[in-house]
Amino acid sequence: MMALIFSLVLVPIRIAHAQTEDPVVHAVLFFSPSCPHCHLVLNETITSLIDQYGDQLQIIAIDVTQPNGEALFLNALKKFDLEYGGVPLLVIGNTYLLGSLEIPTEFPSLIEAYLAQGGVDWPDISGLQEGLAAAGQAENSNTAPPSQTITEPTIPESAAISPAIPSPMPFPNLSLSAKPLPDPNWRDLFAQDLGGNTLSVIVLIGMVGAVLWSGRIIRQANRASLKDRWAWVIPILSIAGICVSAYLAYVETMQVEAVCGPVGDCNTVQHSEYARLFGVLPIGVLGLGGYIAIITTWLMARYMKKPMEDIAAWALLALTISGTIFSIYLTFLEPFVIGATCTWCLTSSVLITLLMLASMSSFNLNLSRISSDISRHRRH
Repeated sequence: MMALIFSLVLVPIRIAHAQTEDPVVHAVLFFSPSCPHCHLVLNETITSLIDQYGDQLQIIAIDVTQPNGEALFLNALKKFDLEYGGVPLLVIGNTYLLGSLEIPTEFPSLIEAYLAQGGVDWPDISGLQEGLAAAGQAENSNTAPPSQTITEPTIPESAAISPAIPSPMPFPNLSLSAKPLPDPNWRDLFAQDLGGNTLSVIVLIGMVGAVLWSGRIIRQANRASLKDRWAWVIPILSIAGICVSAYLAYVETMQVEAVCGPVGDCNTVQHSEYARLFGVLPIGVLGLGGYIAIITTWLMARYMKKPMEDIAAWALLALTISGTIFSIYLTFLEPFVIGATCTWCLTSSVLITLLMLASMSSFNLNLSRISSDISRHRRH
């Protein structure tokens, strides 16, 4: 029974019968079939490293959604005194790497370091050696002699990894599948961070409602001006936005762990491919530039004379509307595409939406002034 359980949990990415005098690095990767960051690490980073190092790199992937896989995962967290953790989590020797940013960045150098030291055995995770031994016994009693190559083993679809690597495998039902990990649907992604993603949906509905409501604000605010006292709310909100986006820019550019509250999973969002615009510009840096531009145009609209006052007011409206629409897009991605929510990002989304509503208050006044000027010019 133990061997059967582990055949559903362990997925050796490359294990060969042939004994070699070359040093070998052993590592364990904890993953979930519904985790998009696990897909990225498995199908890109791990695959390329296997091609590079061949039999000198042996990795077992452990599906944490299986009962024994979850138990091993908790034992790994206990080994490193971690109160909680996410996947993908890679353990090599006495070191662990977490996330789709840290693993691709640091794993290759660790492989080189351990190979230079003569290799490293499987990490000391409680229950791992027993599982490997049990699976090995099952193979000895149920499979062909070691010299025979197993070409078409099968594993549960939830534990499949792509691409297939044709090589002898010592365990039955544990080799790589020809099919890639199935892409998780939006329900699986949403459930990964249920509390945070629910909050994202609430904020998303509020933002969309604010955009639809903005037309009513324009009609009602025909006496408002950016020179009124209420308009000081714009720089106050902008300064708050600068603080939030500056922190996110620091996290993204310095590649450090974000401090997140009791709701949400900020680091999963910051490690996702959507944390950078076109894969280059960090979203935090983009937000920081946007808030600085907003407070600059507000100062121009408040203290400069016509026609610059009106031009700045229109620019302020354009900046806040475009920022709100872009934030709606980012907020949608969190629960339905990334599967995690960043509370810092939600805070920025709320701030830019409030800035849009505040800048709307002067829009109709400027539009009325322009219409009046056009009418007077036609009469003359």
